[in-house]
Amino acid sequence: MRFDLPNGSHVQALEDVSLELKKGELLSVLGPSGCGKSTLLNILAGFLAPTSGEVTLNGKPVRGPGPERGMVFQKGALFEWMSVRRNVDFGPRMKSMPECDRNTIVENLLSTVGLAQFKEKAVYELSGGMQQRVALARCLANDPDVILMDEPLGALDALTREKMQGLILDLWKKTGKTIILITHSVDEALLLGERLLVMAPRPGRIFKEYNLPFAERAAHSDIRHVKEDPQFDATKKEILEMIWGMEEEIMGSAAVKEGKK
Repeated sequence: MRFDLPNGSHVQALEDVSLELKKGELLSVLGPSGCGKSTLLNILAGFLAPTSGEVTLNGKPVRGPGPERGMVFQKGALFEWMSVRRNVDFGPRMKSMPECDRNTIVENLLSTVGLAQFKEKAVYELSGGMQQRVALARCLANDPDVILMDEPLGALDALTREKMQGLILDLWKKTGKTIILITHSVDEALLLGERLLVMAPRPGRIFKEYNLPFAERAAHSDIRHVKEDPQFDATKKEILEMIWGMEEEIMGSAAVKEGKK
């Protein structure tokens, strides 16, 4: 992905990024700021068209947004004036699904995310964590093949974030959906990634790939116990050192450029 600038220069946001996902896989993507994580997710969502290369889903090229790919943003991007129920059934309503079928979907999903008793509340009356639960339910209501998450828990406090991590793992196991999650948190990437990609910047590329056991373990046991595993801690330290090295390199390059001016 290349962005051309008005002054004639350009930014190579992504280069030689190649990956394949299996159905039902949980992938986390991590890296320093400016490495192209969100750009990659926006290409997968169809919001951006890559300047070269191609994205396919089930053998069909991605040419734009589509219902087979659901997006959960850092902030829920919900209709705040609508009730929780109306937010969740928005997609099915747009598909002209019969009301009885819509109601069944909404009831099941709100029960799954623990919001059944709040279905008639307006979104603005809910806490941040509850709004993200609504966003997850709304995404699932469209029954997408792939769920794309761009820092979905970044704005939450630590306790709420941990609860939402557990909910994502639970939904992954219950629905069998393919999930791609972008995060700045190393802990979160380790916990929520069956496979974890560490990206490097300038240009954005896949630097290292990990296949991890922690998501599977955390889906069936206490999240905090999983984080106490020595292997979790060792992998976390390795990745942090990797990213710190990238950040130092970025800062060093910036300082050199500033000095040349």
